[in-house]
Amino acid sequence: MSSRIPAPRARARRAADPIALDDDATLHAMGYPRKLTRRFQAFDNFAISFTVINVVAGIFSGFGFGLAAGGPAILVFGWIGVSVMVLFVGASMAEVASAYPTSGALYFSAGKLARRHKGAWSWYTGWLNFVGQVGGTAATGYAAATFLQALIALQWPGYEPTGHRTVLLTALIIVAQGLANTYTVQLVAVLNRISVWWLLCGLVVIVTALVTVPDRHQPASFVTYFANNTGFTSGLYGGMLGLLVTSWTFTGFDGSFHMSEETVRATVNAPKGITRSIASSALAGLVLMCALVHSVRDYHRVAAADAPAVRLLTDAVGLAAAKALLIIVIGAMLFCGLANLTSNARQIFAFSRDGAMPGSRWWHSVSPRTRTPVNAVWLAVGCSLVLVLPGWWSHTAFTAVVSVNVVGLFLAYGIPILLRLRLGDAFEPGPWNLGRWGRPVGTVAVGWIVLSSALFMLPHAAPVTVTSFNYAPVVLAAVLGVATLWWFTSARRRFHGPVSYGRPDEVAAMDLV
Repeated sequence: MSSRIPAPRARARRAADPIALDDDATLHAMGYPRKLTRRFQAFDNFAISFTVINVVAGIFSGFGFGLAAGGPAILVFGWIGVSVMVLFVGASMAEVASAYPTSGALYFSAGKLARRHKGAWSWYTGWLNFVGQVGGTAATGYAAATFLQALIALQWPGYEPTGHRTVLLTALIIVAQGLANTYTVQLVAVLNRISVWWLLCGLVVIVTALVTVPDRHQPASFVTYFANNTGFTSGLYGGMLGLLVTSWTFTGFDGSFHMSEETVRATVNAPKGITRSIASSALAGLVLMCALVHSVRDYHRVAAADAPAVRLLTDAVGLAAAKALLIIVIGAMLFCGLANLTSNARQIFAFSRDGAMPGSRWWHSVSPRTRTPVNAVWLAVGCSLVLVLPGWWSHTAFTAVVSVNVVGLFLAYGIPILLRLRLGDAFEPGPWNLGRWGRPVGTVAVGWIVLSSALFMLPHAAPVTVTSFNYAPVVLAAVLGVATLWWFTSARRRFHGPVSYGRPDEVAAMDLV
């Protein structure tokens, strides 16, 4: 039995709700009927990106890598510099999000902003966004599995964390998050709200413990200490690799963009969600990073540990308190992965809605019970599991998956921004915009994206062997290779960018909610 609400009744309901009318009118003007329920307020939209950025998860999972690649100097000053660059990227994306508030987000806006070859620009943006989102889901699950094993090893010293166990535990975590997005959608929305307070309260607890419990801290000058333990002779190269810690943390803020069709007053609340989540995360993350750096008792002992962040906590606050703090960290990672998977599924839903993925009809179908794209959830789960498989044999699997996440997403972020710059004064901004600052901010954003993407495709450890190889370029090349082959063999003849389902009045009659 169809779950569609009769058009007259739906229109009557929208007439009584001015906010819904404005949102739906914007969506209809872009050629799409409303299929998803608008249950997200401004705070909920902010919560998605804030949770996916997740400074607690990002800093703890990358802290050990940063200690080796640049040490405290790169961890602290790199955080400040990269945060500013990411804020430029986020502000430029927010301007685009205000103009095109759809679940298609980046690929949709790329198709609309391109002067020529709209289909090709939209196609490659969508595929880069897809692989980056999958990388984020995989990397967050992998990080949670790693720290969960560290906690188990502290509680039961006989337990030995291994690569095989990490992969299996990652699979369990991602599948559980898929089940939550399938059967408890209302609970997922509640958890996204809770996650913000978990992060903020958890951050306060961790920082307070690191400031008050240790009997001594490193002096202020310790933030200038530089170390290069990457195996590469160039300190400059090693230090630049350390920027990966901050870049990895600041991914996923396009989640607010992807949730536009489920957000009220999306033309304003989605861009605000993007910029506020980045700014809040930058400040909170700097406080946490400084607390961690100044709590390092013995740099060489911590840097040489299998789990440097865990060693830091046990040295600084003792075994019992370290276990409690690790529970906060693991919870933050699980919240992050859940929100990331939710955003990932919306991108797949929108991309396949326009026929741009194999089996598109299947992936953009919506569950009549939850009004959410359940099939897209499980495609995201399956692809994420494939991406973590190299962890079975590679000890650099985490940094490789992180690179897939960072490069895929930031290139997808950069394309619409670049096209908006090329469009110049012909760009029609939404209610939230940068005014005359739009072009200079966008130029800086694109420059940073090009630099950082090139850097994170390079080797992360020396010597380069089978177990230390950064397979991120292989994954990205494989995905883009398949996308290119598919484009030239068939897709370019049928895919011409975002699809319009008709005039505003026609698509209004197709609304399902």
